[in-house]
Amino acid sequence: MKKLFIFFSFLLFLSCQSSGQLKILADLPNNLKEVSGTEVIPNSDIIWMLNDGGNQSKLYAVSKKGKIKKEIYIKAKNRDWEDLTSDVEGNLYIGDFGNNQNKRKNLTILKVDKKHLNKKNAEVEKIKFRYPNQYKFPPKKKNLYFDAEAFFYFNNCLYIFTKSRVKKKYGKTFMYKVPAKKGEYVAELIGEFDNCSDLECWITSADISADGKTVVLLSQKNILLFSDFKNENFLSGKVKKIELTHRSQKEGVCFKDNNTLLITDEKANGVGGNLYQLSLN
Repeated sequence: MKKLFIFFSFLLFLSCQSSGQLKILADLPNNLKEVSGTEVIPNSDIIWMLNDGGNQSKLYAVSKKGKIKKEIYIKAKNRDWEDLTSDVEGNLYIGDFGNNQNKRKNLTILKVDKKHLNKKNAEVEKIKFRYPNQYKFPPKKKNLYFDAEAFFYFNNCLYIFTKSRVKKKYGKTFMYKVPAKKGEYVAELIGEFDNCSDLECWITSADISADGKTVVLLSQKNILLFSDFKNENFLSGKVKKIELTHRSQKEGVCFKDNNTLLITDEKANGVGGNLYQLSLN
């Protein structure tokens, strides 16, 4: 009886920990072993993905089973592509704003018109921006807050979440806004949030639900869900942290629907390289 009690106690423990467990949907092909952005366009079964800097300038249309259905060559250099988002019309936006050394002066978001998503090659419109509070390239070590790997589209604007490279402040993120149209802009600082302090806390991807009620930020350690925010100050709302028991280099997150997340990670040292699903219910 005692052994039976211990067994059921163990099962109960596992069920309590399941909120951070990810369901593997697919093992991604080697073409996507450095996937850094994931996005679903409304009313489509295709999952769009891209690789980060050093890889080909391509968008990949991927099935729910992880099969590449189409590759589109983007007529722009992949300096350091880090995230992917879309607007309500189905246009895609590529975040070419990876900035490991905090010294880039050519931060760019590439807009891919939906009409090009059925072609082999795609032209882009460039949305160029700079941070209003960066004055040195690179700044001092205590001010290395100008890398970024996360953004999403909302109400004709793009919201960028920075990735901290400041020691013991890796989980700190700043949220900036730029218009979602061709031009050169000074980004507007909207808010900030502290996740946690270690390396696994930095923010690597972001998205907002289709109903506009929930924002998700991804890190290696946890998932942050923001709700009940006012207007565009998303980080001012209630926050729920989902601790991840599965650890890997997670780089992409998007809403499949209002209650389900899709997550991708890079393949490194035999770990990762998968498409995951997480139910928020």
